[in-house]
Amino acid sequence: MLELAGIIILGILAQWVAWKFKIPAILPLILIGLLVGPIAAEFLSEDGTKWIEPIWNETEGLFPGESLFYFVSLAISIILFEGGLTLKLSEIKNVGPVITKLISLGSLVTFFGAGVAAYYIFGLSWEISFLFSGLIIVTGPTVITPILRNIPLKKDVSAVLKWEGILIDPIGALVAVLVFEFISVDAGGEFTKTALIEFGKIVLFGATFGFTFAHALNFIINKKWVPHYLLNVFALAAVLGVFVLSDAFAHESGLLAVVVMGMVLGNSNSPYLKDLLYFKESLSVLLISILFILLAANINYSELLLIFNWETAALFAVIVFIVRPIGVFISTHGSKLKLNEKLFISWVGPRGIVAAGIASLFGLKLASKGITGAEYITPLVFVIVLGTVLLNATTARLFAKLVGVFLKKSNGILIVGASKVSRLIGHYLETHGRHVVLIDSNQSNINKAKELGLEAINTNIYSENLTDNIELNDVGYLMALTGNTEINKYAINKFTNQFGENGAFRLVSTEEMLDQNNNPHEGLFSHTDDFSTLSDVTRKFPSIQEIEIIDKEHLLDLIKATNQDKDIIPLFIKDDEGELHIISSYNTEIEVGEGFALVYLGKPLDVEKIDTV
Repeated sequence: MLELAGIIILGILAQWVAWKFKIPAILPLILIGLLVGPIAAEFLSEDGTKWIEPIWNETEGLFPGESLFYFVSLAISIILFEGGLTLKLSEIKNVGPVITKLISLGSLVTFFGAGVAAYYIFGLSWEISFLFSGLIIVTGPTVITPILRNIPLKKDVSAVLKWEGILIDPIGALVAVLVFEFISVDAGGEFTKTALIEFGKIVLFGATFGFTFAHALNFIINKKWVPHYLLNVFALAAVLGVFVLSDAFAHESGLLAVVVMGMVLGNSNSPYLKDLLYFKESLSVLLISILFILLAANINYSELLLIFNWETAALFAVIVFIVRPIGVFISTHGSKLKLNEKLFISWVGPRGIVAAGIASLFGLKLASKGITGAEYITPLVFVIVLGTVLLNATTARLFAKLVGVFLKKSNGILIVGASKVSRLIGHYLETHGRHVVLIDSNQSNINKAKELGLEAINTNIYSENLTDNIELNDVGYLMALTGNTEINKYAINKFTNQFGENGAFRLVSTEEMLDQNNNPHEGLFSHTDDFSTLSDVTRKFPSIQEIEIIDKEHLLDLIKATNQDKDIIPLFIKDDEGELHIISSYNTEIEVGEGFALVYLGKPLDVEKIDTV
């Protein structure tokens, strides 16, 4: 009981440490597992036993006999199902040719490059070498996000790394599953006609069961045959049932079945998909916390000694410094990415949770069948995972500065609220070279923003999703433009440090607008215009105008003219280099010069009348 409780406590503690220090959770999880497992047995225990021993013998231990094998299989099936849920076919088409090539050509380069390296450096069989290379294809958002979260990068670079991690997870897992199943159909190593038939059965049953039961589950959910409070646990039971059932018809086909099931269900546009994803994500955090402490603890010190040699260092160097850059440069050939951006993408390629989890599972399975070289799979993959995570976590920021992709100033703008006012202002900013992101909980507003070509996120301002979004790394300005003053104030208080380092502004409330002595420091545009007046002007004159500024006195005349006309609201000052500066209701001291312009919302200003003001 103490060991089981200890695993859960240590696992959640590791997750907290990862969150607190903004590092991938897999790092403290594996290190804790190694500490309470092989390291404790060799250096800390008087009797040479592990502090946590997953398997003692056939009858003792937390998971005696094949129990650990079964637990790992079921846990990985749930994790892979969640990975499949995140893979949208529409995203593969729309994310751009670079990401599409990275998850196709880049994966092939990694698969063959790492496989050949493992064969010649370690002397492993071709089968084991390619299983190893299939396992390290995946990167994963769980390791990419913490590394890049605090590195301000150009949107294109962070987007490539983010989407590569999301899309390649189930693809890499699928490759590894297929290679493993091809090996496991013939433990003798001679792939005869019978072995190929067995492999075909695995693919057939895995794909068929996954596809069929995904549609069946979607049908049941949409017909509301299952009450909402049972929806998540029913889906969990369905996943485990499909895994076991498929495995019963064709041994080792269960993992393929759940990956396909997740992919099909994830592309079904089910209204309940978000609920399923949220539940599976929470469950995956718990399973991962338990799983990786167990798997790392299950490694023996003798297995660590197997890879404590120059061959391991050479293999790691080839994968990180040769295979990864080749894959990236082939995939980005002919793209708009610059050389320094390609170099940075080549440098950042940490392997993730799926790689380590499936490696442990396959290592256990193949070792139990007596396949030569199987004992290298788990420790080798763990070295690649730990090595790449440590390397990227400690050097990514420095390397970004070294190659010149680190943004010295974050000029992106986050707009809270995607109403017609926000969309009009956002579209103007976007056409003038600023990275703009709109957020709103109203899906209709989000859809309208996307129709204008704007980047828009459907999220609740009170959720934690935004803090983990690495595509907002270049955001340095925050504009709260909703009709709810409390939401605007909350956005300023919550996100100023992260997204408003260069300026955080909100619309004044109606009460503040009527009280000339209550002008907040973060007031936006004008102290005499709230959301209601902005909306009225946008409805009557949905356009943004520019008028040239001659000097400071001319600007003051322009501002005075806008104050006298309710159908005109000043927004920005455009300098002689085309840079836009947000007008604050509090700051009246604005430096202007030749070539500057006033940007305003509403009807065109009458220049002749302004001259006579």
